[in-house]
Amino acid sequence: MEKSILTFNDLPEVVAQLRDEVMSLKSLLAEQRSVNNAKTVDTHVPMSVDEAAEYLGIPKGTLYMKLSEGTIPVTKPGKRYCLYRDELDKWLETARKNPIPLSDEELNKSLSSSHRRKPNPRNW
Repeated sequence: MEKSILTFNDLPEVVAQLRDEVMSLKSLLAEQRSVNNAKTVDTHVPMSVDEAAEYLGIPKGTLYMKLSEGTIPVTKPGKRYCLYRDELDKWLETARKNPIPLSDEELNKSLSSSHRRKPNPRNW
């Protein structure tokens, strides 16, 4: 497939090469899907309040406050709270202040617009 001009006689070789590449891409995609499915199955793990506080990196008192406010997804089958790791991950993603990472130019523009005193416009 290095040639830029293909002839009718070259078509069987090119089609066979394309078929092999498509088959290898299909196998890679199937492997990736199986890895992703295995990872999502393991994330629905029940956690206690102590484990959740350690996982989130916040004090237990703050976690209890957020649980009482209803900001963190939780189930309470009896007296104790039951939190799930995948629900905590989703909550962390939705609680982001800036959900889309900014590029360097956008970050610089947002930082310069937030200052009271604007710097002189120069081409850095």
